[in-house]
Amino acid sequence: MDPAVAQLALMARNSACANEILLEACARLQPGEWEAPRVGFFPSLSATLHHIHAIDLYYTDALTGGGLGPRAFREAPVFAGREGLAAAQGAQDRRLIGFCEGLAAADLPRRVVTDRGDRGRVEERVDLILLHLFQHQIHHRGQAHAMLSGTSVPPPQLDDFYLDFGRVPAAARWLGPLQE
Repeated sequence: MDPAVAQLALMARNSACANEILLEACARLQPGEWEAPRVGFFPSLSATLHHIHAIDLYYTDALTGGGLGPRAFREAPVFAGREGLAAAQGAQDRRLIGFCEGLAAADLPRRVVTDRGDRGRVEERVDLILLHLFQHQIHHRGQAHAMLSGTSVPPPQLDDFYLDFGRVPAAARWLGPLQE
């Protein structure tokens, strides 16, 4: 696998691992804590993590030529509980990993359309969309992580994925063949 493609695939796997760990922590919240008002860009853990999922859907749809445009996030499902979101996010994460692993080096500079609704259609590079998407996920997972500090569940370790030292046990499932 091309080194740049391998790095993007590894970043997709890291993202899946972090989403899984964060959503598992949310499964231990006391009743009412998932949807309780919190300080952040979005007003609750539920809203923040649903936003990550919705934007993941939007960009993956653009990358794969799905044609949904803004409908991908406007019509993204809102789940009553954490379990539904965890299943949907897990499926989305596996889809993104598959997309990244299917790339060739020649695909990275290829331009795809991101439909911005009333702001128009913008062509963006595949590699830069992926980098933006990973940064977006990290940004909002950090907010959710901070929100957990005000709950009965301590925020979990999310950044020990790449290094052998301190690697979270969940990483072993996500590293797969890329760990060699």
